[in-house]
Amino acid sequence: MQLFKNKKAKRDVILIAALLLISALLFVLLHHNEVGAGVVVRVEGEEIARYSLSQSGTYSLNGGTNTLVIENDEAYLSDADCPDLLCVNQGSIKYTGECITCLPNKLTVTVFGAEENGIDAAVS
Repeated sequence: MQLFKNKKAKRDVILIAALLLISALLFVLLHHNEVGAGVVVRVEGEEIARYSLSQSGTYSLNGGTNTLVIENDEAYLSDADCPDLLCVNQGSIKYTGECITCLPNKLTVTVFGAEENGIDAAVS
């Protein structure tokens, strides 16, 4: 039994396989994320705090509406008073540029890289 009935079909399969391989390689090369140095917390776009990812802790944010936990060089929201809890369900972040957003509370937690300086304790 012949797998390909004609040469054109065989060339099409080879072309598709090559494009998939190139796409996979580009994805790996372009999406190599750097582990961040810390997180910046903003409420309504205004920075309220910066925390290092290397120092574990639990922080009450935005007047207690959200709880940020930093452990094992990752950050996540463990609790929020918003109705849908999408921010809590987003999971943890650790790579530069990753962000957790709580729309009802107008809060964002964004990972920044080592090139940005100014990690403080809570500014709130």
